[in-house]
Formats: sequence, C-alpha cells, structure tokens
Amino acid sequence: MNASTPSNAAGENDTKEARLENPTGVLHLFRHESVPILLDTVLTMPPRREFTKTEFAEMAGVTRQTVSKYGDLLVQVEIFEAVPNTSPQRYRVADSDVVEELFELNSAIGATGEA
Repeated sequence: MNASTPSNAAGENDTKEARLENPTGVLHLFRHESVPILLDTVLTMPPRREFTKTEFAEMAGVTRQTVSKYGDLLVQVEIFEAVPNTSPQRYRVADSDVVEELFELNSAIGATGEA
C-alpha cells in the first residue's frame, strides 16, 4: 500500500485526533488561530511593558475581542500576568520560564537564517 491508500489516511486521522485530544503545550497554544500573532507581538515588546487589552490589540493588529478571547489563556500559561490594582486592568509580559523559553526558541529559529 502507498501513503495515499484509504486505510493509511484513516490511521493518520486517528493519530491526528489523538494529538488534538491530548495536545502538547505548543499545540495547546497554536491550535488557536490568532495566538501565534499574539506571541509574535510579545516577542517585539520591551520587558515588563504594561498594556491594556485594547493597547495590546493595537500593537498586534488584531481586534480587542481577539485579545479578550485568548488573554486568559496567555495568563494561564504564564505569558501575560495581570498588574494588580489597575483599572482598566493592565497586563505585562510575565517574568516566567515560559516567556524566557519563548524568546530562546525565537532566537534559535532566527539563528538558522530561515526566519
């Protein structure tokens, strides 16, 4: 059988579904269409820069609704952190291992000359 046979395609779909049901951390983030744009924006921001969801949306070139939709996810995975006692609520890029690794991954990809 070659790679295009129906039984192989069914097996590939089963594998894909299993991955989607039990995603890695990367897939957990990247399966959301706009998250890569938001992460790319994080990579261009100065450390500890504070912002509202509206300001971040403007920096990212997306709607405020998009940032609202994924903002809690980015807080949950320690990419954003809420700034206490601010109104409207302000956020900043978290001082976390996740953010540090995100910057390291970006640098490694950039160093390949492919980015």
